[in-house]
Amino acid sequence: MKVAIALGSNLGDREAQLRGAISALTPRLARLHVSSFHETEPVDVAGPQPRFLNAAAVGDTRLSASAILDVLLATERRFGRERPYERAPRTLDLDLILYGDQIINTPSLIVPHPRFRDRLFVLEPLAEIAAEWIDPVTGKTISQLLNGLRHTH
Repeated sequence: MKVAIALGSNLGDREAQLRGAISALTPRLARLHVSSFHETEPVDVAGPQPRFLNAAAVGDTRLSASAILDVLLATERRFGRERPYERAPRTLDLDLILYGDQIINTPSLIVPHPRFRDRLFVLEPLAEIAAEWIDPVTGKTISQLLNGLRHTH
C-alpha cells in the first residue's frame, strides 16, 4: 500500500531529527521518496513557538494503517517527543496523511488526515513528490488541493 507521511520538527536540531526519522522509516517503507525541507511558521499551535522544519515522505508498505501509526508514534517517542499539552512544541511530529485510496475513520485513526487539505506545510512538500495522488475524499489531486489553498491564503 502506498502511504504519505508528513514530518515536522520545531525543537532541537530540526534537520537532524527529520533525517533520523527518515532513516527510521526507511526499513518500513519501500521506494521511499522524501521532499525537500520547508521552514514554516507555526500554525494552529499553543502560544508562541519556534519555526518548524517540515517535509513529506511517500513509500510503499505491507503494514496496515494502524501498524504504520504505531511505527510513527514509536519513532516520535524515540526522538524525544513529549506531549505535555495539546499542540505543544515538538522534537518530531509524524502524521499519516494518506493510506492508498482508503478512507479510515476509527476512534484511534482518521485517514486521510482530517486537516491536511488546510495546511500549506503539508501540501507543499507533498506536492513535490506526489502531485497527482488523488485525495479519496474530495477526488482532487494533491496539486489541485494545493493550488486551491494558495488562492484562499
